[in-house]
Amino acid sequence: MGWFDRDSDQAQAYDQVVNAPHKAELSHELIAAAASYEAAKEYEKHVAKNGQPPSHEKAKEILAALSGGFIDRIVETKGLDYVDTQKAKHHAKQQLSDVSSSDY
Repeated sequence: MGWFDRDSDQAQAYDQVVNAPHKAELSHELIAAAASYEAAKEYEKHVAKNGQPPSHEKAKEILAALSGGFIDRIVETKGLDYVDTQKAKHHAKQQLSDVSSSDY
């Protein structure tokens, strides 16, 4: 892949979150790592189809939207609360910002 390899912490978290039963016991760090992995996969598909975004800021917006969508879906299916949702979104945004800054 590019940013997060299949054996990365984010990829392992993704597998754990997606395969977890319907429960609210997942931590925001785990969800954030899973969201970062999913966003990176989808972003790479987007870049392959549409080309590189014109700026780092635009890339960060795309990544934030992708990770936010994943987190919202997981929250709805796993039954998490608002605080965990916001913490997960913030944590995922930080991870993706750190990784994406190396491309620009």
